[in-house]
Amino acid sequence: MPMGRLANVSGKAAVRAFEKAGWQRLGQVGSHLVMVKPNVRANLSVPQHKELSVGTLRTLIRHSGLTVDEFIALL
Repeated sequence: MPMGRLANVSGKAAVRAFEKAGWQRLGQVGSHLVMVKPNVRANLSVPQHKELSVGTLRTLIRHSGLTVDEFIALL
């Protein structure tokens, strides 16, 4: 199973990708943008940093219900 490359993804780019997957911006708490999706219990809290750490990004992708490859396709 090929693992996609998750380096150098900014908070802004991550938010745009999650929006394409149906997530909506709810508001901002400090430097984190909170995203919600209808019928999904989890919220995503996306740090608005120039570069997200790979671990943070993987966790967000897992909570969003996407696979890494699906997320990369949305970038």
